[in-house]
Amino acid sequence: MADLAPQSVPSPPPGPALSTREALKGMTRWRRQIFAVTWLAYAGFYFVRQAFSVAKLGILDDPLVNGVLTEQVLGVLDAVYLAAYAAGQFLWGMWADRFGPRVVVAGGMVGAVLAACAMGVSSAVLVFGGAMVLQGLAQSTGWAPLCKNMGSFFTVRERGRVLGIWSSNYAFGGLAAPPFLGWWAYEVFDSWHAAFLAGAATLAVVLVLFLVFQRNTPQDVGLPDPNRTEDPGHTEEAPEAAATPPRQRALVLYKEALRDRMVLTLGAAYFLLKPARYAILLWGPVIVSRRLPEVGKVGATLIPIAFGVAGVLAPIVIGWVSDTVFRSRRVPPCVLALALLTAALALFMPLTATGSAAVMIAVLAVIGLAVYAADAMISCVAAVDFGSAGGAGTAAGLVNGCGSVGAILGGLLPGFLSGTALFYGFAAAALLAGLLMLPQWNRVPATAA
Repeated sequence: MADLAPQSVPSPPPGPALSTREALKGMTRWRRQIFAVTWLAYAGFYFVRQAFSVAKLGILDDPLVNGVLTEQVLGVLDAVYLAAYAAGQFLWGMWADRFGPRVVVAGGMVGAVLAACAMGVSSAVLVFGGAMVLQGLAQSTGWAPLCKNMGSFFTVRERGRVLGIWSSNYAFGGLAAPPFLGWWAYEVFDSWHAAFLAGAATLAVVLVLFLVFQRNTPQDVGLPDPNRTEDPGHTEEAPEAAATPPRQRALVLYKEALRDRMVLTLGAAYFLLKPARYAILLWGPVIVSRRLPEVGKVGATLIPIAFGVAGVLAPIVIGWVSDTVFRSRRVPPCVLALALLTAALALFMPLTATGSAAVMIAVLAVIGLAVYAADAMISCVAAVDFGSAGGAGTAAGLVNGCGSVGAILGGLLPGFLSGTALFYGFAAAALLAGLLMLPQWNRVPATAA
């Protein structure tokens, strides 16, 4: 399969050259197809990723396992998953630059399905621990390679809007997966194990669609590189990497990313931002149940939907604002979103002390709007823009790897800290992230300039 071969500089297939009209028509079709299938692919990952969050409610009420799988143990398992996820982020973006997104993402889907099946048929701590390591490594194959895949088909001038809309995939996954998995687990089968098996079945279907419809680059289907067309001086890879043997090219791209001050700033900000999002993503039903015990399991699963609904809209809005209002400057909308997030997190405990479900929904919606807006801009649009063309996957992987190290705290801390300490700590981290980004207010990608 040609799509699985290591990528150096792709060459168009033999045959007559396409006319301009044919090339435009073909590019439009393939852009839509790649947008759709990569959006679906990353959203699909969440139907396995969120299974553990949904299953926690049943595990903590299951007398057969809750003496061993306590809140603290569940928090440690989340940390194990996120540590593996972080390690994978540093690795898979580089592999996507070397081998192409297709083989990396498809392999990750297979691993995620196998890990979910293991957790669906067992409740042993050692099985859960091993499956969480595999799940973390598998889940981390998604973001950086798929960002690179999208960046190959869209130019820097349009990425804010296009990738903003595309980044709604993970907010949608976080929104749709919990009620879907909760329904299967607690309404259909009345077993928390079913959450894992339903998620695995869903991702298996997505994997088939991905293999059928995805391609790595326009050149793979005989179309020109849109970035080279837009910018004649554009090179597919950084100059130092282009003259390097393929086996060493990945390390060169990594060194280039590590020397880039903007990439490092994005990584540091993302490290500080990610704990808040993952705490709500992985512990949302438990957090709601603690604050509103009267809503029950299904209610505790449904209320965090507000967080996801706002998260679907946030990347679309911030992408449009960054392209149009700020003319491809990615930092100003990030800083504004982080300021809103700081305020919302600091007010979470006082506002939800009222015991009102409506207030809880409103606060979670505001947090979701702010955190997903900043998250999408930092982890996708800015990471791809400020990375070199041939090293976009490496830069995105580095930034997301830093964020995933921070996300470990989001999975671990809710099992050990009170809500007050947790949310004030997240507010302080969001404020620091905004202050780190502030000096780069006027920074734009080189190609946009």
